Amino acid sequence: MPESTLEAIKETMVDIFDIDDDVAIGPDTSAADIEEWDSLSHIRLIVALERHFGIKFKNAEVEGLKNVGDLVAVIDAKTGGGNA
Repeated sequence: MPESTLEAIKETMVDIFDIDDDVAIGPDTSAADIEEWDSLSHIRLIVALERHFGIKFKNAEVEGLKNVGDLVAVIDAKTGGGNA
């Protein structure tokens, strides 16, 4: 069964931000909710997700991201996903 986009993002965030995997991460989660989510780790997250999904984000897309739900929507649009 394919992994959902949200689950893949969660796993990547746990790795990049070096946080516990039991931290609640959902569509409304934003950088304000996770202390380790700063500008540098944001760049690392974006690069890791590009590699994981085989996509490239445009600068405007990255700048428009407000929360994890926005990230899911952009990735699903690029991959034809939505496999929740």
